[in-house]
Parts: sequence; C-alpha cells; structure tokens
Amino acid sequence: MQSDFRENLKLALDTVRAHKLRSFLAILGVMIGVALIILVVGLVQGFRSTIQDELTSEGIDTAFVSRFEQGPKNGRHPKDEKLRKQLTLEDALAIKELCPAVHEIAVSAFQWQLTHIARYQGNIIEGTDFRGTFPAYLTVYSNATMKAGRFFTEAENEHRENVVVIGENVAKAFFPSIEDSLGKEILVDGSTYLVVGVFEKPSGGFGTNDEDRRTVIPYFTFMKLYPGSFEIAYRFLAYPGKLDAAVDQIKEVLRRRRNVAYDQPDNFAIQTQVEVVKQFNDIIGGVVLAVVVLSSIGLLIGGMGVMNIMLVSVTERTREIGVRKAIGARGKDITWQFLFEAMTLTGTGGLIGIIFGSAIVMLIPVVSSLKAVVPAWAIIIGFTVSVGIGLIFGVWPATKAARLNPIEALRHE
Repeated sequence: MQSDFRENLKLALDTVRAHKLRSFLAILGVMIGVALIILVVGLVQGFRSTIQDELTSEGIDTAFVSRFEQGPKNGRHPKDEKLRKQLTLEDALAIKELCPAVHEIAVSAFQWQLTHIARYQGNIIEGTDFRGTFPAYLTVYSNATMKAGRFFTEAENEHRENVVVIGENVAKAFFPSIEDSLGKEILVDGSTYLVVGVFEKPSGGFGTNDEDRRTVIPYFTFMKLYPGSFEIAYRFLAYPGKLDAAVDQIKEVLRRRRNVAYDQPDNFAIQTQVEVVKQFNDIIGGVVLAVVVLSSIGLLIGGMGVMNIMLVSVTERTREIGVRKAIGARGKDITWQFLFEAMTLTGTGGLIGIIFGSAIVMLIPVVSSLKAVVPAWAIIIGFTVSVGIGLIFGVWPATKAARLNPIEALRHE
C-alpha cells in the first residue's frame, strides 16, 4: 500500500513537471482562492488582536455615553439624533450621585463639527482631538498616561486656567524633545495655552490611527471659550464586575431626567466595549462573506481547469492505461493514479497560494499600522481545501480512465 502511494505520487509529480505551463494555468484559480483565504484570515486575526488591545486600552469596565448612537457613520448623524436634547454636566453629577455601580465619570466637552488647529511658531497641526474635561479623565481613561509633566488640577479647572495637556505626537511635531514642551505656550483655535503635561501615545486600536493628537484643557476653560456651542459626552468607569449594573442604573437616571416615556426608546446612547466588538464583527462579517464568495469562484475555476487538464491527460495516455491494465493494474489503481495527479496539481497550487498569501500578510504590518497574523490552522485549512478540490474535480477523469477497455486502449494511437 505504501509503495503504491509512493508510485502514484511519483507519477503525479512527473506529470506536473512534464507539463509545467499547462499545470500552472490549471492551478491558477486554486492559487488565487487559497491566497485570498490566507489573506482574509490573517487580517481578521490581526483585527481581533487589535480589538483585544483596544479593550485593554480603553478599560474593560468603562462605557461611553452620548446623545448620538455610535458606529461608523462618516461623521454624519440621523436627523432624529440631532434633535435629541444635549447631555449636561448636571446629568453627569446625578449619575455620580445616584448610580452606586459607577466608580468615576469623566465629562468631556467638544465640537465635533469643527476642525481644530494647533500652532506653535511656524508649525501647524490640523484636526487635533480638542476637548475640555475634568481631572477624572486620568482615572477613567486607562490610555491617559502621562509621559512628561502633569495633568491639570481641579483648582486650575475651577479658575478656568488656560493650561493644556498635549498628545505625544503634538509634542514631537512642535518641540525638539518631549521635555522641551513643558512650560511653552501653544495656540489652539487662536487661544493661548500653557503646556503642563504630555500624554504617552497609546497603542493604535480599532477605529483609531497611530497618532496621538490630543489637546486637552480644563472643562470650565472650554466653557469660557466656547459658550453654547459644544457637545457633551461622558465616559464612566464602573466598579469591577459591575458594568452591566452601571449601564442599567445610568439608563434609569437619564431616562427620568430626560423625561423619556416608559414606552419610548432611549434618546441617548451607551456603548460598552462589548458593543464595539459586535460592531467590529458586523463589519468584518460582510467583508469575510464577500471574500469567501470570491475565493470560492477562484477555487471553482481552478477545479474546472484541473478537471479539463485531467480529461486531456486521460485521452493522451489512453495507450499507457491499456498497457497498465494488460499487465495487471486494477481499475482502482488507475482511479487512484489520476486522483493523485489531480490532488497533486491542486495541492501544489494550494502551497503556492499559502506562501504568496502569507508573504502579503507578513508584509502588511511592515508597510502599515495594521496587524495581521496567519494562524497554523488557516494554513492547514488552505492546504486541505486545495487538495479536496483536486479530489472532487478529479473523480470524473479518474473514473473515465478506470473504465477504459484495455483492448481498445491498446489499439489507441
């Protein structure tokens, strides 16, 4: 049995070598299909790793409260969401007082309609993440780590001081070193702020870029400079294991304060990290489905090509088949010979596709900020699928070869 396997494999490899161009064209579809499978799995696994990093970075027991539903909307919100009442500082204070599962809450004021511009001497940064907040920001945001200097104090907030904590990339763009930024004055939207601290750049996560463009000022300073033209949102930190309870408590408080009838939906949104993962899965699910369809088409075309090549091979080798049968080869020996040739063809295509797809996946983190990794099970599945294509589409040619009449086959020219 083992010798038959080696003989069939040798014959299959000899056939591939004898018709290199024809074999390559036959397996091209399989190569593309398997490469796409490897590429998609690599990207999805990388995204999942990024999501896990994001969960850790943002804090597992935190959630975001806004009057707008979260998700990819290209900065556009439905009209009914725009008509919702603004969240207020008083709402946040009520949550802190009435929700025992909430450990801390950070209120942020910002202007999502505007592009904020930061300047220092001749250097300009457009699109900074400019907001006013409270010192609780450091407690609630686990990615708010100081690299240099300090965060502003509650006294500076109460006295509406023009101080700012900037992101690491802002500091690097404006100053020779991080330490040089401390004590300097920068302009944001024309107002002057004293730099008191620099954030350490968090690791890039899902929905974020690789830059830290934060420019954070005290909440009441923001209110002084932008009276009546801002948006308010909260991020809260629940006690360990109390996130679901905190969400329920906050919903109850906000529905009561915002006069939402019992039979009406919430006119605000609370997004937990679990919902972030769900949004991610919804997005990726559509992409994976599209690529699976495309790769299936490639595999189908490759399988049809292999079947045609094998049918031609049966015709070309009719006399050889007759000789083998005449010297004692059984029908199943002929069947397995041609099945092995078909599986060798598609298996070779699968290996090339795995190598090509894996090379692209390994290149992605080098040329971009995206993560990508190829798990061992994806390689096994890719190779198994490619060999399976050969087995399925090689059945007809193999059966046709096995059923040839040896006498007629020997007469074939």
